[in-house]
Amino acid sequence: MALQDLTPELRTRLSAVERTVGWFVMLATIVLLAGFGFYIYKMADKRGWFITKINYATLVNDSSGLNVGDPIKLMGFNIGEITRIQPNAPDAKYGVTVNFWIKANPPGNYPGYIWLDSRVRVNQDFLGHSGLEIIKGHTGAATAYQASNTWMVLRTRLAWAKFKELTITNQIPPDKASNILHGIIRSNRADFYLSIADGKFDQTPNDDLKNWVLITPLDSPTLSDRLATVAGTIEGALPNILNLTNQLAGVLTNAASAVTRLDKTLADLHPTVTNLNFITGNLTNPDGSLGRWVIPPKLMDQLHVTLTNASETLASAHATLDNVDTNFTVIAEDLDHTLEHLADLTSNLAWQVQGNSNLVTEISTIIVHTDDLVQGLKHHWLLRGAFKHRETNQPPTLQTPGAPGHGTPAAAPNRKHS
Repeated sequence: MALQDLTPELRTRLSAVERTVGWFVMLATIVLLAGFGFYIYKMADKRGWFITKINYATLVNDSSGLNVGDPIKLMGFNIGEITRIQPNAPDAKYGVTVNFWIKANPPGNYPGYIWLDSRVRVNQDFLGHSGLEIIKGHTGAATAYQASNTWMVLRTRLAWAKFKELTITNQIPPDKASNILHGIIRSNRADFYLSIADGKFDQTPNDDLKNWVLITPLDSPTLSDRLATVAGTIEGALPNILNLTNQLAGVLTNAASAVTRLDKTLADLHPTVTNLNFITGNLTNPDGSLGRWVIPPKLMDQLHVTLTNASETLASAHATLDNVDTNFTVIAEDLDHTLEHLADLTSNLAWQVQGNSNLVTEISTIIVHTDDLVQGLKHHWLLRGAFKHRETNQPPTLQTPGAPGHGTPAAAPNRKHS
């Protein structure tokens, strides 16, 4: 039916429905386009189309588990992703070069955490998935720093050449050389740093241009290598383990035999234990106790009498000691009185001597006169015989011929009598 055949009311209602459907289709198209644009924006943001990126690279011997697009971690944060994995020359030290970019937009500014002493470590899980982790550096110089409007990237090859000059040519220790290199780079940043645009560090990696910063890898064995080492160690230890199990089996067999012999020994000791039980039961009976066995009743009576006599003897000795103590006390008191009298006597004598100063002189004169008197009596003719020396019986003295007095007695000396 043609539109002209409709009534005006139907034509008006149909136009309103058409406008509604048109607005709905237009709104749905706008929402679809907005969603598609948001998806493209998120994908672009994920791919890093709207952020500043700096190219880095590292070297590995085995790229198993690494894939383009895998994230790069630093201190637990995802800071970039792998962009290229390619093999090196056959004579190269490392077999594979892995290129990746690092996000340089705030708030991360992650390139500032990567210094010359930073290392790249390959982490591998039990499922075979691998990932790269950058270890934060501390010495040397930062691989990049943010200037006013751009990022300045370190020319690492020039920095490493200067470091080798300090350590090898100048014989400077590495720690001290790192500090010296840090000072040199800070004072000559224009020589050691290029802007991200001049060095093309934000473009696709190019081997000819070398537009990436190389980070030294951390030589650590992969998980598979470590598992192979552990498996080899276990395999080498299996003979010892089997030998140990055999020894344990022998020990258990000997233990079972020892238990059997112990059971037999206990059965043999059962009568002895029964007798000991009987003996210990008798110990509770006063007539059959151990004391009655060791000391019979007659010996007990004799011991009682002996102890009674000993007690009486000790009492007598104690009384005697008391009497002796009393006598000693009386003697000591008498001796004390005697000493006191002697002290009084000596004190009186000392007083007499002090009181008569001529007493000692007179006594000395009396002694001298007495000695003169005795000497005079010895020489008196009447009393000389009383002081004559009496000779003892001695053998006669033999005289040689010709000597005085031989054959003829010598004349007695003429003594004058006083």
